[in-house]
Amino acid sequence: MAQESKSSTKLHQRIIQLAEYMISGGLYFWTGYLVFFVCYSGLHWTLWWAKILADVVGWVVNYGLQRFWVFSSPALSEHRVEVTKRYAIITLVDFLLDYVIVRELKVAGLTPYLGQFVSAGFFTFWNYAWYRWWVFPESHRLRGRPLRSLPRTAVMIAQHVPHRGSSK
Repeated sequence: MAQESKSSTKLHQRIIQLAEYMISGGLYFWTGYLVFFVCYSGLHWTLWWAKILADVVGWVVNYGLQRFWVFSSPALSEHRVEVTKRYAIITLVDFLLDYVIVRELKVAGLTPYLGQFVSAGFFTFWNYAWYRWWVFPESHRLRGRPLRSLPRTAVMIAQHVPHRGSSK
């Protein structure tokens, strides 16, 4: 009975976290979208430069919300540099993928404004997984070993696998 209650509480926490993630992602998207609109249509910047500025502004908003609200954890405060480095790495990968998606959809005839919605759909799922298990993990230890001592793929795959003999 206690296990069911604990499981139900954990599920409730995940649902709340997902809702917070969607809200903060929406703020990131609309902030970046507005900056993109002003730069691309208003100032007539190229797609490249408009996307860079829009994404940088969005990332600042997003990092604060993800780090201090959605994935807030006392364990993260001890690993600020590591968390920030991980966020920067995934953000650079995201930028390149996002730019390619929007550019290729533009080449195919879709406006960059609609292309950003398509790209955002992809990144909604992609980033949640990366943020939850790698950038802002609940624990910076896996089976008694610090995360930085393990290969990154092992951490992502095994992060929430209970240790043998554990009651989880």
